[in-house]
Amino acid sequence: MSATARIDVYRRVTDEIIAAIEAGPGRFRMPWHHDGAAVSRPVNLASGKAYRGINTVTLWAAAQANGYASGVWATYRQWLAKGAQVRKGEHASLAVLWKDVRRDDDATGDEVQEQKGRPRVFARGFAVFNADQVDGYVPAQQAILPEAERLAQADTFIANLGVKTVFGGSQAYYMPSSDTVFMPPFSNFRDAASFAAVWLHEMGHASGAKHRLDRDLTGRFGSAAYAAEECAVEILSGFVLADLGIAHYPRPDHAAYIASWLEVLKNDPRAIFTAASKAQQAADWMHARQPDQSATAAA
Repeated sequence: MSATARIDVYRRVTDEIIAAIEAGPGRFRMPWHHDGAAVSRPVNLASGKAYRGINTVTLWAAAQANGYASGVWATYRQWLAKGAQVRKGEHASLAVLWKDVRRDDDATGDEVQEQKGRPRVFARGFAVFNADQVDGYVPAQQAILPEAERLAQADTFIANLGVKTVFGGSQAYYMPSSDTVFMPPFSNFRDAASFAAVWLHEMGHASGAKHRLDRDLTGRFGSAAYAAEECAVEILSGFVLADLGIAHYPRPDHAAYIASWLEVLKNDPRAIFTAASKAQQAADWMHARQPDQSATAAA
């Protein structure tokens, strides 16, 4: 695959996500916001495994843009193999396959320098269709735990992360110097789902501490580094809250971030890939802290 074709995949995915953000149903709604139990990680029909990283984001964006209620996706051939047929006139959505590329004897210039001595991983696009676009597919019925049980599981999930939390005050934030999350009291939140979402967001920042995943947490408000960290942690929150069956609603303070997020995405077609990758790493770290690691995001 040529360098131009590879860049086109990054640009196409990024443009679709930008379009979803700019046309989202609600001023502050991102593709990774969802209604909890009604929306889970996108799942591949053939493997039964959840998509990860950028594919979760881009398929959520496609579902949002097209009004798909199902989270099940597959290629045209995978639907046929299950006895289902993609309806005539339906348009595919773009997903990404990661491919290891080693040195090509025909490569020249920068491509040789990039590949020399080590493998490179590139994104290659492929087409998938949602279950709402096919005939002949009957989804399996899945039991959903009552909301109270899901919220209780979220409290246990966060407690298992082992990061100190201090409750009090009016601001939620993570302080790297003391490795402590600070949270307002429960009474400051409109509901238990909002409380869990904010707590998990701050735990997301804590996952980037040097002795954990070692992300750059030094960016100041308004900087590209700050915007990138906030974007990664918000995507992480969407991932884990979907795994837990809890809604991830937009917060009013997202208004302060959206312009910077869009600027970063428009200037760098790989930025959303990096943010989604860091979000997936953090989600994996969180799930690995749980006694039961059979989370849907393990695919």
